[in-house]
Order: sequence, then structure tokens, then C-alpha cells
Amino acid sequence: MPIAAASAETALKVVDLTKRYGERVALRGVSFDAAAGELVALIGPNGAGKTTMLSILAGIQRPDGGSVSRAPREIGWVPQQPAVYSKLSVAENLRLFARLEKVPDPAAAVAAMLAQTDLADRADDEVGRLSGGNQQRVNIAVGLLSAPPVLLLDEPSSSLDPRQRERLWEFIARLAAAGTTVVYSTHNVQEAERYADRVLVLADGELLFGGTPRELEATVEGAGDGAAAAGPRDFEAAFVRFLHERGH
Repeated sequence: MPIAAASAETALKVVDLTKRYGERVALRGVSFDAAAGELVALIGPNGAGKTTMLSILAGIQRPDGGSVSRAPREIGWVPQQPAVYSKLSVAENLRLFARLEKVPDPAAAVAAMLAQTDLADRADDEVGRLSGGNQQRVNIAVGLLSAPPVLLLDEPSSSLDPRQRERLWEFIARLAAAGTTVVYSTHNVQEAERYADRVLVLADGELLFGGTPRELEATVEGAGDGAAAAGPRDFEAAFVRFLHERGH
């Protein structure tokens, strides 16, 4: 049964997604929904299947089974490493990718992205000379050029310092508030706790949990002797305990 979004307005529906690499099963019948404007975090150990799932949703890989409700052209994709040209300016990168994606009005799309990402004053700067946070903004702007209703982010803040991370998440939160559904993977479970409306826990390709961070904590506390509930909340500890209790 799919893990459903809290809102009735479903922006993305994934049903029984399966992927194999030879004898290894990378995804095992994963199903979930995501609502319009929802921030959904994928968390789990290394090798859990997070990047595999995102790459299938983006149309980069084909699943061996299951279905995705939206075509890849309706889903924006932002890989972990910036997929932009460092020697080109911000505006040149956006114009290039707008043409490659056959955006109906490239000039308007580029202007909109420069404004939306607060990069208008850096439009003529070489991307390679920008800070890590601004480079990631350019990366996300490329993913948003076709105004997709769903945006996928693979470890979006992994190479950023704390101040850059804060600014990036403020930007992502504005996207979600404007109606874009954002599904992101992260190894930083504090980011999942702080920014996600809902977390999906993957391990060995299996979806073990879907719900709010507080609901995950309650699941662990409910399985204990009550001592955990009496102490201060620690989402990372609850997440580790949840995996341990399920043999991961």
C-alpha cells in the first residue's frame, strides 16, 4: 500500500517501484505519494536505494517494475554534483540548458530563474568563481527552468558550509511554499527533521517508514519501555534505533 501524502492534492504517485542490478535488488516495490508543495526527505544508510529512486523518478534509469505518475519532463532533477559549465556565466548556463530542454520562451525562463534564485546580480559571473552555495543555486535553477511541479534534489547541501546551507534551505522552503513538491535525499538527518514535512526511510531498497519526524520518534518510543519518551527528543538517535530494531 502506498504511503500517502497528507494533502488530498497529490503531485506525485509512485507505485511498486522495483530495480535490480544483476542479483542485487536496489528497490523492492517502493510506493508513496507526495502532495503539492510538500517537502519529502529520503533518509537511510549508504546503499539504501535513495539515489537509485531519485534517478528513476528523473527518468535517468528505467525501473524493472512499478510506475511513476509523472513523465520525466514534468520532474526537475538536481544531482549532487553541479551539472553546469564552470567557464560559462550564470546566464549563459541557463540559456544553454533552456535551449536543450526546449523551453518555449528561453529568455523569459532565464529572467525568471535569475530573479527566483536571487542571482540576477551575478548573471554575468563565471559559475566557477561563485561560492558553493551560489553554484548550487545555479544547479537548482537549471532544474527549475521548465517550471516542473516536482523537483528532485540529491544531497543538495552536502558540500556547503552552515551559512550556505541555511540560505539554500530558505530558498528551497520558498519553492515549496509556492507549490513545488520537493523530494530530496540527505545523509544529514537533522536536515530531514528540520525541513521535511515527511520522511521516507529506505534500507536495502525497502521502504520501512513514511511519516513526520515526530511520528518516527513516536514509533521508537512506543516500542520502548517509556524511558525514551521521558527524555529530550533526539531525532538522530531515534532514527538509528529505528533502523537497529529492524535489523539494519
